[in-house]
Amino acid sequence: MVINDVKNMIINDKHKFYDYLLVGAGLFNAIFANEATRKGKKCLVIDKRNHVGGNLYCDYIEGINVHRYGPHIFHTTNESVWKYMNKLCRFNHFIYSPLAFYKGELYNLPFNMNTFCQLWKVKTPDEALRKIKEQTQGFHDSESLEGHALSIAGKDIYEKLIKSYTEKQWGRDAKELPAFIIQRIPLRFRFDNNYFDDPFQGIPVGGYNAIFEKCFEKCDVILNWDFLENPSLMREAKTVIFTGMIDAYYGYRYGQLEYRSLHFENEILDTGNYQGNAAINYTEKDVPFTRIIEHKHFEFGKQPKTVITKEYPQTWESGLEPYYPINTAQNNDKYLKYKELSYKEENIFFAGRLGSYAYYNMDRIVYEALQLSKQLLK
Repeated sequence: MVINDVKNMIINDKHKFYDYLLVGAGLFNAIFANEATRKGKKCLVIDKRNHVGGNLYCDYIEGINVHRYGPHIFHTTNESVWKYMNKLCRFNHFIYSPLAFYKGELYNLPFNMNTFCQLWKVKTPDEALRKIKEQTQGFHDSESLEGHALSIAGKDIYEKLIKSYTEKQWGRDAKELPAFIIQRIPLRFRFDNNYFDDPFQGIPVGGYNAIFEKCFEKCDVILNWDFLENPSLMREAKTVIFTGMIDAYYGYRYGQLEYRSLHFENEILDTGNYQGNAAINYTEKDVPFTRIIEHKHFEFGKQPKTVITKEYPQTWESGLEPYYPINTAQNNDKYLKYKELSYKEENIFFAGRLGSYAYYNMDRIVYEALQLSKQLLK
């Protein structure tokens, strides 16, 4: 991985032609680069940040791998994707089991028999089912998050553990949010705090950075380069894979798509264990952050100090990082117009969460990158 030397070469007009220009040094382009370079293709990778790795990038603080852009747990049901990732790194056996803090009480997540016992003192699945049936009586499913949540989980779970947390996260009233957001959260009638049902899950031993160093090791890399402000590098390659905002690429021709951004506040604490868990969600409206992450617990750390991060959702605006697309019907319709424009492009492909305007998990990103590599590297 040659970083920035190639930038001076290009500025001095000593051009070096590439098969692929990969805009964005995140997971999608890392997987694509790994496949392309194995086939002898030359890739130029650019990113406006000062590091590769995208949102998976980790800082090393007090001997702890700190997930700079929020926690990422790799999980999948796709065995071939899991095997592929295990060729790039070794995973630990971390299981994500967050807690929810509401008015001084702690509740297990996802919603399972432990949660129901904490809420209602029920002890058996039959008791829990009866209680939920009682709680959901009179509520009917709808396309809104609120209607769907009330119809499947009832008033107590919705008001204590879903409503305010979700409204903070997305910056909208739950009545205005689509139901599919809450469909990511399971409802279980067993004592099981494993957030994901996926059979394969974990975090790379030593953090995510090594994956990107390996995938980009045969690439030329330019950092601190904003492609949209200086797209001249398109002339350096036959094909472009763009993982940034598709609406920004087209100059917001049909208006801006909506995104959510995040603000992170890190603290180094002179204690070996602050909260006893990797993640605790704060579901009260009056608490401005959505969760506190204690990073050492992702890797079972025993360092003398700890690092915590408070995560604050915020409205995206120019200059901030866009983390999540807001997939309302209006935004999705607007995205389809941009997608139609992309079909007219002969040598550019839009990918990743921002390029596809989709809330993809990491395994889906890996799968999509492998599919595109098969298509283009025949």
